[in-house]
Amino acid sequence: MSDSAMTAPNNALAAKQAQEKSYRKKGIFIALMSGFLYGGYTAFLTQGMASGIWVDYYGGTGVAAGLSAFALVYTLSAVGAAVNDICSAVWTLIYAAIIGRLGDFARSINTKPGRILILAAIIGGPLASTAYVIGLQMAGSIIVPIAALNAAIGAIIGRIIYKQKLSGGMILGIVICFTAAVIIGLFGYGIPEGGLAGIFGNMSGQSVIGIIAAFCAALGWGIEGAVGGYACCMVDTEVAICIRQCTSGIVNAVILCSLLAMIGGDGIGSGLALVGHALADGPSIWMFFIGGVFASWSFKFWYKGASMCGAALGMGCNGTYAFWGPLYCLVVCGLIFGGDGWNIAWPGWVGAITMVIGIFVLAISQQKATEKEA
Repeated sequence: MSDSAMTAPNNALAAKQAQEKSYRKKGIFIALMSGFLYGGYTAFLTQGMASGIWVDYYGGTGVAAGLSAFALVYTLSAVGAAVNDICSAVWTLIYAAIIGRLGDFARSINTKPGRILILAAIIGGPLASTAYVIGLQMAGSIIVPIAALNAAIGAIIGRIIYKQKLSGGMILGIVICFTAAVIIGLFGYGIPEGGLAGIFGNMSGQSVIGIIAAFCAALGWGIEGAVGGYACCMVDTEVAICIRQCTSGIVNAVILCSLLAMIGGDGIGSGLALVGHALADGPSIWMFFIGGVFASWSFKFWYKGASMCGAALGMGCNGTYAFWGPLYCLVVCGLIFGGDGWNIAWPGWVGAITMVIGIFVLAISQQKATEKEA
């Protein structure tokens, strides 16, 4: 065999490896952007739920007069998530129409990937997102690192269901990312008096409920990230995010809000009424719409990133929201709207650097695992 004949297959293999490496790098960037954009969604959702009619909601005045204590925590959390997802769904449909994908959205709903995305949206939207908001209200920032466990859960699901490699280095990267989230979640706004003992020693039953809710959020997002990323391998990302946000918005507003209102004794129709009043509220709805745009792109990049670079790496990169969330809140809620308590202390920046290191370890480990497979 001539040298040229032997060189051709080698060149083809090298080109294939280079293409795969470039594709994976692009997936990493997209997954990182999902975490960055999630910070904007968090900030505008938070500010929206502190403006306009929401002041009456949480004050128990106006249209919210007579709401039960249950509704003030659980139903309103679901209402906030529903309003955001509805605004996000409206944006995704407008964008899909602009780029000519609205017909694909209608055709994909009743396909197998479409049904998978609907299931993932129900788990990660109404259930996980509402659990996250409940956790924040009940326990505060301590639940952020717990919710960040979704990266580890997604990686484990990817290993079990899709047989994706999970090397020791990738596990180390996940642990480092989780450690960073712990630092940011516990000490991002300053070291509390008494340190960790001061945090856990004064933990109330309400905080325990918040922590349980955060675990539920982590589980839901872990399942959604792995399953949604898989479905995006078969459905265009623009179509997938339309299915995700429309499903989440409808199920959250119509089913979950009504169910929680009924459980709280406020009447099954009060949940939908609260959603309707919030959607019609000028001072706050524009913030929800901006938050919905951020959410749309964040979840779209989350799905796409996971489909391009694997569940473990994709969700590890998405975990940077543990830093971007507080930073966006500092800028939007603190600097722009003048809210108090959003300054980030030096441990928060230490956590940010630690997060970058964890992602770097995760990326290098997956690169080596992929090269071995080749």
